[in-house]
Amino acid sequence: MPGVRCPVLEWAASGAMALTGRPDGAPVFSPAPVLAMLGAVTDQLAQVTGQTGTAVRTDPAELLTGRAGLAGFRRGGRVSAGGASRLLRSADGWCAVTLSRPEDVGSVPAILGTLGLDMPGFGADAWAALDAAARLLPADDLAGAAQLLAVPAAALPANPPAGSPPVTPWRTTRIAAPSPPAKLAGAVVADLSSMWAGPLCAHLLGLAGAEVIKVESASRPDGARSGDPRFFDWLHAGHRSLLTDFQTESGRAALAALLDAADVVIEASRPRVLANLGLAPEVIRHRDGQVWLSITGYGRGEPGRVAFGDDAAVAGGLVGWDAGDPVFCADAIADPLTGVYGALAVAHSVAAGGGQLIDLSMRETARAFAAAPPPDHGPHQVCPDGTGWRVTCPRLLEERPVLPPLCPVPAGSGPAIGQDTTAVLGWLGGC
Repeated sequence: MPGVRCPVLEWAASGAMALTGRPDGAPVFSPAPVLAMLGAVTDQLAQVTGQTGTAVRTDPAELLTGRAGLAGFRRGGRVSAGGASRLLRSADGWCAVTLSRPEDVGSVPAILGTLGLDMPGFGADAWAALDAAARLLPADDLAGAAQLLAVPAAALPANPPAGSPPVTPWRTTRIAAPSPPAKLAGAVVADLSSMWAGPLCAHLLGLAGAEVIKVESASRPDGARSGDPRFFDWLHAGHRSLLTDFQTESGRAALAALLDAADVVIEASRPRVLANLGLAPEVIRHRDGQVWLSITGYGRGEPGRVAFGDDAAVAGGLVGWDAGDPVFCADAIADPLTGVYGALAVAHSVAAGGGQLIDLSMRETARAFAAAPPPDHGPHQVCPDGTGWRVTCPRLLEERPVLPPLCPVPAGSGPAIGQDTTAVLGWLGGC
């Protein structure tokens, strides 16, 4: 039917479909409605940012597949596109585990020991040991043992989310009085986050006209700096860089001064990290209108649990389905979805005068998208059939879904670490 938009064709054209499915099989249609829902969210973002700054119009496909396009990722089925996460078959379902850091791999023997398991035959093969152990255990048990050692892991919900998604996946609490003149244009954003979700939020707020100051600890700079520089540039071009040492009195004082002066604060650490510095949002003084965005894996109500994009998506039930088995959906999809929702939440808060703490969970964000109902597009109907999605879309058979070769194109270079420290400290001294 001319003029009818097909969610499956759009999912295929975005490149997300090329990232979903088994590496030796066809790309997977599910969950195609994600792209349409993300488009609705980015439309809202453009509308709300236009009220307090420059309207931010983004390409949903670029947000989902930009990193993969730059890195040359491909679908891996039960291995994430980036390679750090795996879906393991458990005694009662499926469990996602992420081993992205050397300490995560080193924690595997302790995880198994916590469960009373000894896997000496697997030697140094951490994944083989986890795979064998998972088949003996309920998914929740394996995920819980991993989380005790700060290793990201999540059980896939037995009953996937269904029905209408929640209006918003975030919660707000009042931390200061609202300030009606609040604007994004010219607002100072202190970005304490790293990697993807938080920096993407900061990037979008910067496009709306905010002045973004990226804050990094001397002992723990953003891990994205060690990856593809084009990805870092995409997220951080035009931002300032403040480097400080959180372990020193002067470093903590500089951070406290910035948090006091900022109009918006973005952080993605476990709550105890800032609490140990005496800078938790619940205890410090906030200026009228200040907005604080806290991005965590499971929400501030579950502060001990950690997550990365792929396992957080599994925790929310956002996966593809191939012959009845789950596969990872796109590339660490909970990260970009959370980043966009974070920017939308901040823009809404600023438009209403601010003075709020926004609690945004990656799991709840993924759950909101997993619950999105399949849209009716006439002859291009997408219908759940219990093992994924049944698609009647004749044109799809004529096309070969592939990942766009180059997206995004960085608009400039991200700041060198600490390049603006002197200037920022000088500005803070004059506040």
